[in-house]
This record gives sequence, structure tokens and C-alpha cells, in this order.
Amino acid sequence: MPDRSNHLSVHRDDEVKREMQGALRGDRPTRSDEWRSPEPVSDDDRQPAWSPDPGLHTEEQDETFRSELARHLRPSIYPAGREDLLRTLQDENAPDGLLDTVAELPREGSYVNVQEVVTALGRKPRA
Repeated sequence: MPDRSNHLSVHRDDEVKREMQGALRGDRPTRSDEWRSPEPVSDDDRQPAWSPDPGLHTEEQDETFRSELARHLRPSIYPAGREDLLRTLQDENAPDGLLDTVAELPREGSYVNVQEVVTALGRKPRA
């Protein structure tokens, strides 16, 4: 019984390979089903412009860190302790680096605003 799995002849198979080379090497999706294509990089996937290590940061990175922290912390949580800050950051889907940095705060401290949190982390607050 002949094998019917290959519907193309050898010559047609080579022709199809040549036709597909442009599509496969091109800078566009090759899938006909859109749901099979990989998702593009989201703005939320970007890496932070600040260093989680307080010894390796610049003033610009300190300002970016403070802004990122303020963006994720609601003003209504203050005064807040370390655990309150971490819980709020998790609820707001803050980046892991931000959570890790805030986790370095002392357990018994209380903070009345973002500036105090930034200062307690050894970063330079906004002037």
C-alpha cells in the first residue's frame, strides 16, 4: 500500500521550500492563526531604571526609585509599617525588585510618607 502522507511530489516540495524562505526569514509573523503568535513585550515588562542595591545607584536612579515607590503606594496607607507597605506593593503588583528593596526595612519602623521610606532605605530623598 503506498504512503499517502506526502501529498506533494519531491519537485513540488522543493518549490514550496523556496517559496517559504522569504516568509520564514522576514520580520513579520509567520503564523496564520493570530492566537499562536507570541505576545509582544508589554510596557509592564520593562526593567526598572533603578538599582535595588543602594550602594550602586545615582541621584537619577534614586529619583526614579522614589517615583516608582510612590506610584505603587496609596497615600491612604500612611502611617504604615514595613508589612503594610509590602502588602500594598503586592496588591498593586509592584515589581519584585521594589518588593525586595522595601523588605529590607526594619520590622518595627513606622513611616508617614514615601520620603521617610526612601530615607530609611538609604536613598537620597527628593530635595
